[in-house]
Amino acid sequence: MKRLALPALMVLSACGTPQEQCISAATRDMRMVDRLIAEAEGNLARGYGYQEVTVWTTRWVRCGPLPPPHAEGEPPAKPQLCLDEVPETIRKPVALDLGAEAQKLAGLKAKRAAQAKAAAPQIAACKAEYPE
Repeated sequence: MKRLALPALMVLSACGTPQEQCISAATRDMRMVDRLIAEAEGNLARGYGYQEVTVWTTRWVRCGPLPPPHAEGEPPAKPQLCLDEVPETIRKPVALDLGAEAQKLAGLKAKRAAQAKAAAPQIAACKAEYPE
């Protein structure tokens, strides 16, 4: 399933109109700041934040060569399994300095306003170049 997600995302990202693609390119940084603003607002609303941590867990994974194809009427050969350490990313709650988080949010909102002001001429140029 994960193998299909990236190609599907690439196909969808190429689907926008030329105007949408131009505006998307001009506002890429603004979208990142918007995500950070949403995260900071969520942290302040909850009173704590999340930290992503990679832990290693032991799991059975397929290893060795694939079993040969089975003949008609025979049961399929079982794949060879081995215990292996597999990385797993989890979200762990962490305490935050809410004052610092509020300052960070105010700074992000100011940055977002500055980015919107700077992107306005680019957006207007995109609309003029690619009218819909």
